[in-house]
Amino acid sequence: MRLHNAHAELHIPDGMEESPALSRITHLGIGAHHDDLEFMAFHGIKECFHHPDQKWFGGVTCTDGAGSSRTGRYAAFSDEKMRDVRRHEQRSAAVVGQYAAIFQLDYSSASIRGASAPLLVDDIEQILRASRPEVVYTHNPADKHNTHLSVFASVLSAIRRLDPNLRPKTLLGCEGWRGLDWMNDPEKVTLDVSGHDHLAAALNGLFDSQIAGGKRYDLATLGRRSANATFLNSHASDQASQLSLAMDLTPLILDDNLDPVAFTLGAVDRFREDVRSRLSAAFQATP
Repeated sequence: MRLHNAHAELHIPDGMEESPALSRITHLGIGAHHDDLEFMAFHGIKECFHHPDQKWFGGVTCTDGAGSSRTGRYAAFSDEKMRDVRRHEQRSAAVVGQYAAIFQLDYSSASIRGASAPLLVDDIEQILRASRPEVVYTHNPADKHNTHLSVFASVLSAIRRLDPNLRPKTLLGCEGWRGLDWMNDPEKVTLDVSGHDHLAAALNGLFDSQIAGGKRYDLATLGRRSANATFLNSHASDQASQLSLAMDLTPLILDDNLDPVAFTLGAVDRFREDVRSRLSAAFQATP
């Protein structure tokens, strides 16, 4: 596969040849940054872990990591050194998580919000054609991180280039720089990741450059999953101890005429109406 960026990398942890390694992928995570896959698409990793006869997880990290935050032992690292560290961490996660393959496309964050965005779409299209995943995990369109939104837009554009019979069956927008607990309950996709804390901790801990560098994503991510499980239902005992929430974006790949902005704002509007109706009812019931 010829990717646009000369520094892009494909790593296949078990050494299989490229074509069969990619064609076995059933669950594909496409994230902006190193560690996004492990934090947002852990459900896919967990689903495939130790199931090589049925399921394989593949990953795509779009940016180069050069602009990562850094303090402590990483404070003096140059952008180039930080880029190398983050690439190594992502390769290590692919080994521990038993990924079929991990692509690191090595774009700068700024470039995929500008002139390189069409190149990223081309790369993702190639990867989708080679892997033919059933499920794709990416960033949700209500995220507040602009690079995450650029990746979401690129993923959707790439999928829409494919013939309908070549598209994934499911597209999920995952939590990142916004949770999804605000969505109305019937619209939430609840992904049970209970009982795999050891695997989550092992994967999260590999990204030491971010955790020791001033951002405790490991604690925050596990805390969010616990909160999702506990606050999902106010009138029933918890059915899971860890839940990731996602937005079902599949309608956007079933209907190319469906506008992603209107689609996302529709969920916001339905949340607004739920707040309005509940609060109005509460005041009407107050003497």
